[in-house]
Amino acid sequence: MSGSRLIALWLRQKPFPAKVKFIRFSLVLVTAVTLSGLAQAKTDSIVLGGGCFWCLDASYKLLPGVTHVTCGYAGGTVKNPTYEQVSAHNTGHAEVVKVEFDTDKVSFAQLLEFFWHVHDPTQVGGQGNDIGPQYRSIILYSNPAQKAGATASLIEAQKGLKDKITTEIVALTDFWPAEEYHQDYFAKNPNQAYCALIIKPKVSKLKQFLETVGLKSK
Repeated sequence: MSGSRLIALWLRQKPFPAKVKFIRFSLVLVTAVTLSGLAQAKTDSIVLGGGCFWCLDASYKLLPGVTHVTCGYAGGTVKNPTYEQVSAHNTGHAEVVKVEFDTDKVSFAQLLEFFWHVHDPTQVGGQGNDIGPQYRSIILYSNPAQKAGATASLIEAQKGLKDKITTEIVALTDFWPAEEYHQDYFAKNPNQAYCALIIKPKVSKLKQFLETVGLKSK
């Protein structure tokens, strides 16, 4: 499906009934982001944090155009941190995912639109019952175009939310892949308690959401 047709489909849809309201970008914004150079390369990547990285990993793997998702740590100061160090709040890092995507199939703006929907960017200090600085909402940009796109996306998203968005927008210095057992966690452990009670219902709702905007989840 072409980018213009995809955008048109998204814009025609009614709001999705979720806690975090689905935010529609104007064609002007999408065009501006595209012209800024984000879609020139065939592939690109962005690092995002919004709660447990198992949830974000499972969520972004549903989105057409996403080619790979890696769980990891970023936003702190400690090199090559471990899960235990991050969980002990000794590193400054957040649990994040590095989302790689095909720019011919999904735009940077659409990835961020999805980001505001898959978590609550207004919650302070965590997501749901996952509390701690490692679960904070954060966008880590790798170039000025991504910074501008993320800032514009946040401003647009804020228009549809009563509470203030708390998402950090900061430069990416290093991305540290998480331990191997964290990768593809939901796919490998669908019956584990957290996966069954938290991630599975979220994935189900996101599949329905993608269908409402004319996209078939992977």
